[in-house]
Amino acid sequence: MQVTSVGLIRRSLFVFLLGLFLLTLGGCQTVNPTNKEVVHLTLWHGINPPPNRDVFQKLVDRFNQNHPDIEVESIYAGQLDQQIPKVLTAVIGNVPPDILFFNPQITGQFVELGAIRPLEDWLNNSPMKSEIIQNCFGEMELNEHIWSVPLFAGNISLFYRPDLFKAAGITELPKTWAELREVAKKLTIDRNGDGTPEQYGLLMPLGKGEWTVFTWFPFLLGNGGNIVENNSPNLANPQAIAALQFWQDLIKDGSTKFSAPERGYEEDDFIAGRVAMQLTGPWTFIMKSQVDYAVLPVPSNVQPASVLASGNMFVMKTTPQREQASLKFLQYVVSEEFQTEWSISSGFLPVNTKSAQSQAYQEYIKQKPVMKVFLEQMSVAGSRPIIPGYSRLSDSLGRAIEATMLGASPETALKNAQARLDLMRN
Repeated sequence: MQVTSVGLIRRSLFVFLLGLFLLTLGGCQTVNPTNKEVVHLTLWHGINPPPNRDVFQKLVDRFNQNHPDIEVESIYAGQLDQQIPKVLTAVIGNVPPDILFFNPQITGQFVELGAIRPLEDWLNNSPMKSEIIQNCFGEMELNEHIWSVPLFAGNISLFYRPDLFKAAGITELPKTWAELREVAKKLTIDRNGDGTPEQYGLLMPLGKGEWTVFTWFPFLLGNGGNIVENNSPNLANPQAIAALQFWQDLIKDGSTKFSAPERGYEEDDFIAGRVAMQLTGPWTFIMKSQVDYAVLPVPSNVQPASVLASGNMFVMKTTPQREQASLKFLQYVVSEEFQTEWSISSGFLPVNTKSAQSQAYQEYIKQKPVMKVFLEQMSVAGSRPIIPGYSRLSDSLGRAIEATMLGASPETALKNAQARLDLMRN
């Protein structure tokens, strides 16, 4: 049987097109041999200042390059306190981000909403667990589950002005409450005799907000105290009363300058020399200023202590595939590689012990020796409570601290705060 010329042409054309199709298919398979679907993840954060945001984005981009099957979209969602309504609306509407960066004190609320995935099954099988600084777990755990991992760590220390210490004849740094009280008195100076000092010993954060609660916590912990027992608030205990009494004693001595209401973290008075000491952390602008400064551990009464200032990553409940992809990103976040570059660039403390011990980070500490104080304090840094209803506890405690600063009895203020909390629970 003979094939016509037309049939031959058709057959040749078909073979050519089939070969072209197979060549194209083979080329696609070369680009993506596994043919896996790319898992797109959204990550909401409130990282500030903007230069830190840029560093974080650079590290996210590196993860994406090294994980072609996962794409993490990093989204700045605003300051953390402004994000709460947005986050809760997304959770309730079943459209949460895959990964959320937030203060760990929100853990209890997320657990009650069933919004986050417990992480212990993953972390217990990961080499990263043994590399995370041990004290960080205080803000990762609730009810025997691990709910988050830290992006960074920090703690509160006492910044001071060595030039003002020298001018006041102070040669020994305070280590105890009693010593701090005496040093603060010596540093409070009324130069023109009008009854109002031009220089105070210590800046005191006036207000009832979280910053006030946060900066008081090293004194509570340094007095061997706590404000939670069996996951319930217990504010009016002897250790807490004594810690609040110490703040009131500093005020009665006339050694403290109040901040503007609900501020306390601003550095203007310290930089201008209107105060000689200020409680804050390694994120402060003081470290970027030209002012003469140094850092010492927070003086204590019973035991050395500070309070953690962490920002943690949560895996939100979505789908098994997206949750598993999110865990890969979290593994990267707590790794030595990520933590070393992030910590040196951002000024926060690494949460990975290998990163803290790395040659690169040790060289960084040599250039910024004050960071050694913060790093050493991590071993004695406790955490604010990780319980459901922390916002209510903080609000009531903040009101008690503010009332005490304005002259109320510490015991009465804390008892009133406890009664308010008991009323809300009943």
